[in-house]
Amino acid sequence: MTHTRELDAPPNLLALYGKAAITGIGRNGGSLPSTVYTRPSVAIDQEHLSRYAKVCGFRLTDQLPVTYPHILGFPLQVKLMTDSDFPFPLVGTVHAANRITQLRPLHVTDAPQLRVRVENLRDHPKGKQFDVITEALLGEDLVWHSTSTYLRRKGSGSSGEKKATEAPKAQAEWYVPDDIGRRYGEVSGDRNPIHLHALTAKLFGFPRAIAHGMWTKARSIAAFEGRLPDAYTVDVSFKLPVMLPSKVGFAGVRTDAGWAFDLFNARGGKPHLTGTITG
Repeated sequence: MTHTRELDAPPNLLALYGKAAITGIGRNGGSLPSTVYTRPSVAIDQEHLSRYAKVCGFRLTDQLPVTYPHILGFPLQVKLMTDSDFPFPLVGTVHAANRITQLRPLHVTDAPQLRVRVENLRDHPKGKQFDVITEALLGEDLVWHSTSTYLRRKGSGSSGEKKATEAPKAQAEWYVPDDIGRRYGEVSGDRNPIHLHALTAKLFGFPRAIAHGMWTKARSIAAFEGRLPDAYTVDVSFKLPVMLPSKVGFAGVRTDAGWAFDLFNARGGKPHLTGTITG
């Protein structure tokens, strides 16, 4: 049975991250909760939208970037994943893929209803995967939805042997500064310590801080502005993290269905993200 819980304000992410650090120990799997979190009529803060657009490379218009509703729903996602009945700890759970479908553009004057739930727990060669579903509605109409796929690895093992691949030729190169994790964390609310500073990232096994996966997705989509239809799906898989600071290469090619694109290390060619846009 589904349990819908309506919130009249976004959850406090700072408090939830503190809760995740304290209560995550001992969660070793089990069934997913049936909770659906919802917020009615979420107004768009234009100042916040402006800061988000600047950090991610979008132009500022009255139409929301396709990744922006993910930011609006993110506090609900964290709330659900830190509830006592959630089977896995938030810390150490890896965002492996993200698919967003925009059925029609959202604008700054819209005030969508948001819904978040979790589903589809399944086995994976490296552990368990599950999907966090976020939806935006105007009235009764679903206008935007996303699926964030997370991986909970068994033990602390490595991600396995990585196949050598030839990177595409870069059509653009972007310098990703040392502070992008802090800047994106400020606008997204995702202040996971692996993104903020080298010292805190080292506590979790990273030599330096790493960029947020959803920042790499947003920055990639920003490269297509002016060339996308009103309705489309953008699907990405996150590969190796972007260590900060870094220089990355970007390449996009037209396909029969739309576009395919890659983000990769500009020096060594190792992949950071692969994606498609279909309309």
